[in-house]
Amino acid sequence: MKHLHEQALRYHRMGRPGKIAIAITKPAANQDDLTLAYSPGVAEPVREIQTNPADAYTYTAKGNLVAVVTNGTAVLGLGNVGPLAAKPVMEGKALLFKRFADVDAYDLEVDTRNPDDLVEIVTALEPTFGGINLEDIAAPECFYIEEELRARMNIPVFHDDQHGTAIITGAALLNALDVAGKRLGDVRVVISGAGASAIATAAFFTRLGMPQEHITLVDTKGVIYAGRVEGMNPYKARYAIRTPARTLADAMAGADVFIGLSAAGIVSPQMLHTMAPRPIVFALANPDPEIGYDEAVAARPDAIAATGRSDYPNQVNNVLGFPFIFRGALDVQAKTINDEMKVAASNALAALAREPVPDVVLDAYGLSSLSFGPGYLIPTPLDPRVPLWVAPAVAEAAMRTGVARAETDLTAYKLQLAHRLQRTGGAMAEVSGRRSRRPRRRRAMAG
Repeated sequence: MKHLHEQALRYHRMGRPGKIAIAITKPAANQDDLTLAYSPGVAEPVREIQTNPADAYTYTAKGNLVAVVTNGTAVLGLGNVGPLAAKPVMEGKALLFKRFADVDAYDLEVDTRNPDDLVEIVTALEPTFGGINLEDIAAPECFYIEEELRARMNIPVFHDDQHGTAIITGAALLNALDVAGKRLGDVRVVISGAGASAIATAAFFTRLGMPQEHITLVDTKGVIYAGRVEGMNPYKARYAIRTPARTLADAMAGADVFIGLSAAGIVSPQMLHTMAPRPIVFALANPDPEIGYDEAVAARPDAIAATGRSDYPNQVNNVLGFPFIFRGALDVQAKTINDEMKVAASNALAALAREPVPDVVLDAYGLSSLSFGPGYLIPTPLDPRVPLWVAPAVAEAAMRTGVARAETDLTAYKLQLAHRLQRTGGAMAEVSGRRSRRPRRRRAMAG
């Protein structure tokens, strides 16, 4: 840990402090360039946008600019660290947007704990941005803030802690159920946690087709059951069910699926012993899961397991979602990110995991082979095909459901996107080239 502490601090302070900077995209070498960039030439696009506001997407960076917004009340596993201490995380999010999807993102740390103040501030920024990524805002306020912003704003608003987690977990679950020979409509699911990601994941599972009554949520007070008063809010109450179970151990008995979005070490091997045959165990607390991957498969060799960690199979990682969801939404000038777009992203990830894995991915992870099965349920974060599957699926869903301002031919769009992301591919080749000089692991992560 001491080594990581020193390495991380050195990384963030080396060269220019921080992780993002502004780049100039137009010539600015001589007087003529400056005449066009600013006065008097800049008046011409101003007049065009005043006449037709949609021209802002043609003449400015609005259509490729996302705000990463937080008030610092729920940062990673660190809690309410405040907006200033949250800035490195928000800069990191901006880095991921640019690195993986060529989306320009700017971090905005807002010093308020009043949800209405935050709503007013972000709403007033709509002329600047093409989309809003809410991040690390505590529940239940995060639900209200997103709902209000979605109602008021005419650009995509997306709370990644909620929907990003739900979308990636949903993709992994669809494939895990297929591997286990179970059906979405039949299984019983226990979700440990009742914060932003847990409640959004429960909601997303129902959109995929799971009966809501098959989902049991458990928070720090125990099972969320019909009639419970302690520690409740309206968002939890939506998932209160009639059940005699009162503890996590009670709820897990006979369950087909466990989704952990809570705290480290709260699941014992004995709890897994009580689950149904071929259980699906997604222990996603980070950095330390509810039960470790090795411990889970040792307790239940028939389990299909996943964590949020990169050092074990089946990493459920939000970077598989948010950059490419925004990429697709921005490219058709979507007014919102609706449920159909989220489902399309999840289905695209699930489908991609069934495709043959290219050598560039094997090299990046030092593997000899990788194929769909218990050890490979979702694509890896360094798979260069992910944007070419997810962004077009999101764009298509936006056009199909009428929330896109711009139409695009999907075949041409995929080619344009591949060309645009060549810089990302170059970075990918550099990463995989560096790692491919290591010997590949003898054991394949396969089904």
